[in-house]
Amino acid sequence: MRVSVLQENLARGLSIVSRAVSPRSTLPVLANVLVATDEGRLRLSATNLELGITCWIGAKIQEEGSTTVPARTFTDLVSTLPPNNQVDMALTVRTQTLNVRCGASNTDLKCIDAQEFPPMPVADFSQGLELNVADFKEMVLQVAFAASTDDARPILTGVLLTVKGDQITMAAADGFRLSVRNATISSPAARPINTVIPARALSELARIAGDGDKTVTMTIPHGRGQVVFRIGDVELVSQLIEGAFPDYEQIIPHRCETRAVLSTAAFLKACKQAEIFAREGSHIARLDIQPGGELQPGTVEISGQSEETGFNQNIVDASIEGVHLLIAFNVRFLREVLDVVRTPNVALETTADNLPGVIRPVGAQDGQADFLHVIMPMHLGS
Repeated sequence: MRVSVLQENLARGLSIVSRAVSPRSTLPVLANVLVATDEGRLRLSATNLELGITCWIGAKIQEEGSTTVPARTFTDLVSTLPPNNQVDMALTVRTQTLNVRCGASNTDLKCIDAQEFPPMPVADFSQGLELNVADFKEMVLQVAFAASTDDARPILTGVLLTVKGDQITMAAADGFRLSVRNATISSPAARPINTVIPARALSELARIAGDGDKTVTMTIPHGRGQVVFRIGDVELVSQLIEGAFPDYEQIIPHRCETRAVLSTAAFLKACKQAEIFAREGSHIARLDIQPGGELQPGTVEISGQSEETGFNQNIVDASIEGVHLLIAFNVRFLREVLDVVRTPNVALETTADNLPGVIRPVGAQDGQADFLHVIMPMHLGS
């Protein structure tokens, strides 16, 4: 193999695929990146057997070939090479040594034969589902954070993705909170989709997507237990999570006794301050929801307390319908959902101090409740 690539293109490709490298695997080849010529371009691939990422970059191919290069060493090396310069790579097959030259830099890297690298799936995207990248990315950001990070219940580490006609829904829950986002897609699906995708895979896809008006294409090859996404010159493949996702519709309250509408920014700022103190304890933030009178607005008092660091209280004006309520939530959960609300105002719907609350954006452009977040209360204590 003899190829030449621009430093910035190689660095970008490695930064994309290296997130799928397995840092602690019994198979040494999984700590490597596959570097292979592919129809006039250079293909970079990495996998940990659950998640795989492939990126194609422009290259001048003098001689076809492939090998696998230690990911961390290669990425660190390329990042230090001078930008706007050409990187020349030549593989000595007999010793599996890759020579990398750029400017005054000359490096030999010990590689592992590409034959030992797990094969990456070849997907047919002709019947794939096309989605707008910006909309898809926002859906992922509003849902994936609510998935569990505890492998004790693998199904909850994933995001339920369902598609019926032109309606797509994502839902994630960890037993203490639930995020649901609905959207309308421009091209209806040929067949219904109901599958659970690891939250980490979707988060990586959102990171890769960047900004712009590109399209992401999704396909689920029959019988493989995998989903494959393509964005431009990048493909991401992930194993699906087997099992039945909980019936989250049963968790969503369908009525409330108190509804408070308040500024998203003010609510978020108050939660961030309360978290400084609440994190020393059990992340408990107390919310005292006080309806207003005829001449004064209602208020929501958000407070966090710690015996070690002290006490913080913020009062946010709110439009409140219903009765007075004192309720406690995990303040980190509140902050994380408010971070992904895109509207100026947000509604907090509550019923009792021992029943879940619901957070909804207020004033969404499409005029419908396309996002909601259910959060379980915490014990108020004394």
